[in-house]
Amino acid sequence: MENNKVIDILKEAILLERRGKAFYTQAARNSESKSAKKIFEMMAEEEDEHIEFLSKQFKNYVKNHEFLTNFEHHEEDDTAGEILTEQIKKEIDAASFEAAAISAAIDFENRAIEVYSSRAKEATDPKEKEMYQMLADWESGHHNLLHKLNEDLKEQIWNDNNFWPF
Repeated sequence: MENNKVIDILKEAILLERRGKAFYTQAARNSESKSAKKIFEMMAEEEDEHIEFLSKQFKNYVKNHEFLTNFEHHEEDDTAGEILTEQIKKEIDAASFEAAAISAAIDFENRAIEVYSSRAKEATDPKEKEMYQMLADWESGHHNLLHKLNEDLKEQIWNDNNFWPF
């Protein structure tokens, strides 16, 4: 029974990543901001990495009933995100398509963090626990970038429209 649960969770994770990739790809296509387009393309590429990683884990688990251990933890490079964030703030309006897509992307990332963190806590296999925690951390990096960008855009629209009560 545990094998079925593990397989079901891996399938859910792959589907979650494919949906994220589809979302980011479409957001990049629809974006009028070059900087937002770059961020969405970068996120789609990272979702591709997640799909590939999870697919390898899935195939190995189905065949051998164990998780692969030699996976590399992807380190986030905040420099590109910081540069793009400053450009996006100049290029887009906080009430634009790009801003709405960033807000929706935060929900995607929250869902992924929830799925991976939950499974990391439930898993009894140390390799599985480590894998899902690594994925949760990776998604947290995405979330942090998007959340900061969203907060900066909100601050910008508040300032531009004098929303402050004082």
